[in-house]
Amino acid sequence: MQVKEIKITDIENIKIGHYSDIENGTGVSVIICENGMGAGSDIRGGGPASRENTLTATFTNTQILHALVLGGGSAYGLDAAGGVMKYLEEHQIGYPVGPGYVPLVAQADIFDLTCGSFDVRPDFKMGYNACINAYKEAYTDGCVGAGTGATVGKFLGMDYCTKTGCGSYAIQIGDIKIGAFVVVNALGNVYDSKGNIIAGLLNQEKNGFLDCEDLLIQNYMKAHDNKFVSNTTIGAIITNASFDKAKLCKIASMAHNGYARSINPIHTSADGDTIYALSTGNVNADCDLVGTFAAKVMSKAIENAVWSSSSNYGIPCAKDIKNGSK
Repeated sequence: MQVKEIKITDIENIKIGHYSDIENGTGVSVIICENGMGAGSDIRGGGPASRENTLTATFTNTQILHALVLGGGSAYGLDAAGGVMKYLEEHQIGYPVGPGYVPLVAQADIFDLTCGSFDVRPDFKMGYNACINAYKEAYTDGCVGAGTGATVGKFLGMDYCTKTGCGSYAIQIGDIKIGAFVVVNALGNVYDSKGNIIAGLLNQEKNGFLDCEDLLIQNYMKAHDNKFVSNTTIGAIITNASFDKAKLCKIASMAHNGYARSINPIHTSADGDTIYALSTGNVNADCDLVGTFAAKVMSKAIENAVWSSSSNYGIPCAKDIKNGSK
C-alpha cells in the first residue's frame, strides 16, 4: 500500500495554534481536540519541565486530554496551561462537572531562557492567545510558537549554537494518518537521513560543525556541572488510529527512535526529552505499524524544524550556514 505525504492539519479532530513573542525569543504551541484525544507519553530525559503528565500515565484513570501545550520558558512557562484551560472552559470544552467544565491539559517546556530575554516567559495570556490562533491561523513550521527560541549545539555555550524551531511531518497509509510535531532544542547535533550534520555545534569559523562525540571524548575526565541545562526536545505523535493509553505510551516510546536517529547526544540525564502520542480518531490499526512510522515521521519533522528555521538573536540557522551567510 502506498505511503502518501499529507499535512499534519489533515489529521482530523485537531487544531494547532502558536503564539510567538519574537522580541523576547519565546512562545507557546497548543494542540486542541475538542472532544478529547487519547494520550500517552514517554519521558527519556532526566530533567523535564512539565505539568499534568500523570494524566498520560497508564496507572491513572483519565483516558483523554483536551489539549497539549508545548512551550518555552522552562518551568517558568508552565503558567501557559492555565490560559489554555481558561479558553477551553469559556468554550465549554472539557469534562462537564455540575456548573461548568474542567479541561484536561498537559504541558512540556523547553529551556529557551538564554536565547532572547531571560525575564520574559510564556504565561497565562500567551497560552490563551495560542488557542485563539489555533482557530484562525494556518499552521506553519519554523521559529514560531514553542520553537521561537529553540536552538541546538550548545555544548560550548550559546556562542556556537544553531537556530532551530518547531517542525512537522505527516503521512497516510490507507485510512491511517500519522503525524509528528516537534520542538528541536538539543545539546548536540542534528543529522539528516544520510548521516550528515545539518545543525548543531558550530566550528570556530562558524561555517561548519564540530562532532559533539569528539568533544565528549576529549573531555572525558572532566566533570561538567549543569552542562546540559539549556536543552530539551519535546514533541507529539498524532494519529487518527484508535488506541488505549497503554498502546499510546508504547507508540511514544517507539517514536523516541526518531529522536535517536536524528539527534546526538540525546536523552542525557539533564535533558527533558519528551514525546506524547495522541489518538484523535477511531480507525483500526496495528500498534507496531503506527509506532514504526511514528519514528519515521518524527525524524522527518526534526529535519523540517531545522530547514524551516531562520537566523535571529545573533544565532545563524542551517540555511544561512549552508549558503555561506551568517
